[in-house]
Amino acid sequence: MRMMDYSNCYPEDPHAVNFAGQRGFLKVLKSGFKETLFPDDPFREIKKEEKPLFRAIKWLQYLVPIFQWLPTYTWRLFISDFFAGITATSIAVPQAISYAKLADLHPIIGLYTCFVPPIVYAIFGSSRHLSVGPIASASLLISQTISTVVRPEEDPILYLHLVLTTTFVAGLFQTCLGFLRLGILVDLLSHSTITGFMGGAAVMLTLQQLKGIFGLKHFAHKTGVTTVLKSIWTYRHEIRWETTVMGLFFLAYLQFTKHQRNRNRKLFWLSAMAPMTTVIVGGVFTYLVNGKRHGIQTVGHLSRGINPLTIKYLKFDSKYLAPVLRAGFITGILSMAEGIAIGRSFAVVENTPHDGNKEMIAFGLMNMCGSVTSCYLTTGPFSKTAVNYIAGCKTAMSNLVQAFLVALTLEFLAPLFGYTPLVVLSAIIISAVLGFLNYAEVVHLYKVDKFDFIICMAGFFGVIFVALDIGLMISVGLSILRALLYVARPDSCKLGKLPDLGCYRDTDQYTVSTLPGILIVQLGSPMYFANSNYVKERIMRYIRCEEDTTGITVEQIILDLSGVTSIDTTSLEGLWETNKTIENNGMQLSFVNPRIEVLEKMVAAKFVSRVGKESFFLTVEDAVKASQIALRKSRASNSEDGVRGTTIHQSAVDSC
Repeated sequence: MRMMDYSNCYPEDPHAVNFAGQRGFLKVLKSGFKETLFPDDPFREIKKEEKPLFRAIKWLQYLVPIFQWLPTYTWRLFISDFFAGITATSIAVPQAISYAKLADLHPIIGLYTCFVPPIVYAIFGSSRHLSVGPIASASLLISQTISTVVRPEEDPILYLHLVLTTTFVAGLFQTCLGFLRLGILVDLLSHSTITGFMGGAAVMLTLQQLKGIFGLKHFAHKTGVTTVLKSIWTYRHEIRWETTVMGLFFLAYLQFTKHQRNRNRKLFWLSAMAPMTTVIVGGVFTYLVNGKRHGIQTVGHLSRGINPLTIKYLKFDSKYLAPVLRAGFITGILSMAEGIAIGRSFAVVENTPHDGNKEMIAFGLMNMCGSVTSCYLTTGPFSKTAVNYIAGCKTAMSNLVQAFLVALTLEFLAPLFGYTPLVVLSAIIISAVLGFLNYAEVVHLYKVDKFDFIICMAGFFGVIFVALDIGLMISVGLSILRALLYVARPDSCKLGKLPDLGCYRDTDQYTVSTLPGILIVQLGSPMYFANSNYVKERIMRYIRCEEDTTGITVEQIILDLSGVTSIDTTSLEGLWETNKTIENNGMQLSFVNPRIEVLEKMVAAKFVSRVGKESFFLTVEDAVKASQIALRKSRASNSEDGVRGTTIHQSAVDSC
């Protein structure tokens, strides 16, 4: 077949593809750098200020967010934040003691953790509603990782020092991510991954707390579900009915208050005060009945005084560095992702400022400061934040109120919490983590996206049957594999024309009309070395399917590149090979609306000069019209050749 030249189809078309000169390397680099690290354009307000003093003030407000809301802070806002801080403290104190025990730390470390980090976050955090403190999943993960090198019961001092070092590493990692604006790493934890991990963690945490509920003195060191159940069966003779009844009673009470809160939000205070109520009632009851005689174990002595400095206890010994780094990186990303997601969700509801990179810096600074002041890993727990929000919190001042109240507790009330029964702390933890079992979300994932459901279940079963970090990595690995599959097998579709509207859409989605002899294919993702060969094979398969279905030979192929945001040299070479293959089969390939980055590379690689500018069109309609003209010319030419051939043949016969 003779190849047709499109150059004369629209000689005066003003709507042609713009082949203007390429952008300079520095301009392209600057644009890519900005879109990668500064997609939200965080400095737009600073740029508007012309006076140096005002610009310096804007910089200060950007770097230290407390100066954004503090100048306009009012007494009325303080009243709301004060009562929200009191309410949050009522749940923070018992939860902090519980989670410290979960991390195999002395309970006083949990109280310390509720003093310094909230102050740091109030200064550097961007969320107005987030209430910071330790979380259950990170507590268990730290315990599980650090326990592989030193058992807390064998050397509690060294264990504490390693936990503090882990907190420092996590904080340093978070701060670096924030300053380098690498929040993209947090995006590796997809919603399905977090759902599965938190559900598995909830199951593991619940099983771990059966030790406190049953009053067991011996328990499994590993967290696998089979190991824990086997341990309970092995030490079943240690089960005390007194602690079991007490634990079930308090757990039922905590769940009842949550149920009432869900039915009527005005009763939020009932659920918020429930943990503190159980601690007080449990402590008084244990003291009156002399609980130790009945096997009811208590927290033990708690010393008065605020956080002592621990900077000299950070331990970077090479012998322990590997597990410390592993625990720091994993818990750093996990706690950061949870805190940012929770803060963002409340910011959307209230339409208040929230900056993910500022949050990473705030989390990192509060963990680094916390590690040198006897605190362990801190983030924004959902339960505390929800209580803080429902209680009427308006700004981060509620965190300062919490820190002040915790300081008073440390100075004057700490010894009283020493009478808290461990069974009460177990009930508080179980009640808190049961909310992580989001059955409705798992069903939703199954209905909407089966692969997301598989990712969720992989994280869930990996956590409960192997380990927390292994389950998380399995789930993240599957998420990355899915992303790689999207790159290696890009989306594409065949287009047809909607008769009434005149636009071109997917033939599988809409009832459209197609043109005989013309095939329109749309690519919907970037073209890289990983999918170069697939794109070529997919285009050829479209051609074969079109010819098999219609019985008409395809002569014109139109490739819509509107959805191709970038292309590399391997794909450019693959596209050229595709073009040559199509030409060798008597067909012609044209291109529609290549994006600026794609077109620049096509020009630089001499692809445009080899194919010809006449093969590029701005719209699908332009390409279709040019293809129809080319088809008519081709068929007319073939008809003339056929008639001429018949005449020559007849003359030869006559001469014979």
